[in-house]
Amino acid sequence: MLETESLRTALAHLNQAAKKVLFLTDAAGHLTAALTDGDVRRCLLSGGTLEDSAANAGNRHPIAARSREEAIRLLAQHGCIAVPVLDGAGRIMDIVLEDERQAEPHAALGLPVVIMAGGKGTRLEPYTKILPKPLIPVGDLPIMEHIMRQFRQYGCTEFHGIVNYKKQLIKAYFSENEEHFDTIWYDEDKPLGTGGGLSLLKGKLSETFFLTNCDLLIFTDYEKLLRFHRENGSAVTMVCAEKRVTIPYGVVETGEGGVITAMREKPAFQFLTNTGLYLVEPEVLEDIGEDEVIGFPDIIERQRRKGRRVSAYTVGEADWLDMGQLDELEKMRERLYGKP
Repeated sequence: MLETESLRTALAHLNQAAKKVLFLTDAAGHLTAALTDGDVRRCLLSGGTLEDSAANAGNRHPIAARSREEAIRLLAQHGCIAVPVLDGAGRIMDIVLEDERQAEPHAALGLPVVIMAGGKGTRLEPYTKILPKPLIPVGDLPIMEHIMRQFRQYGCTEFHGIVNYKKQLIKAYFSENEEHFDTIWYDEDKPLGTGGGLSLLKGKLSETFFLTNCDLLIFTDYEKLLRFHRENGSAVTMVCAEKRVTIPYGVVETGEGGVITAMREKPAFQFLTNTGLYLVEPEVLEDIGEDEVIGFPDIIERQRRKGRRVSAYTVGEADWLDMGQLDELEKMRERLYGKP
């Protein structure tokens, strides 16, 4: 409903609606507010009239999602009766109702999950001067616990944490956590990069496992991801997010002698980027040397050069939450909990 409509009109819509909530938009369809009959009553009690615009009574910071998967999760997390799904411009594409919250239970995959949790998190300083990155809170919970809870929804209850920086704080938090996560810890004696610490797991894993950095959440169907991995016979599947970047300038291409050969005004580029979530076969571990300092992308390249298949599984940009930098940390909190 348009935000400029009157409260009288809004009440008529609310009386007809199966779910007692309206989502208000501007003329272009951008979400601006949510309105319930309770909002209308509070507005009237505070001196408003039925001829006031609905925007005057609505909640200007409604909970919204960027995908259906995220909307279903928000319904369960906040007890909402409906969550709108927005496109990249903030327009309503879909509305997910509370009835759909349990419509599609997750398959129990039961795979081990390895979490790379040893880095110093220098991009998140000064926070990480006090807490290690895995314990940086996003809302009510540390990011690492958000990750573990998400995997547990898919029956993945065996966790392997590779730790180094402030490792005793991480271990202490989870040893006293009432959720009782089943976690085996592996101590790096020195920083080994985003892949070298996996050498500590040689002989410990005998099946496909998830590997994730400790600063991200991916909202996708993990069952489909596993099926893709197995159907392709991949040694490693990298989860990649679509990214679109617009250059805010006119781009000029030149040839010999400074001759202009082409001009493009604010061109946009679309590409895939590594999110830091993977599915990995256990034999990959055997190719990592003891105490070898190496990034996991270099391990993937090593597998590719050996002739083993490596694949990319694509998710939408809105399905990837990354808190690796301070400005992204607040965006992640807003996506998980809504704006204050």
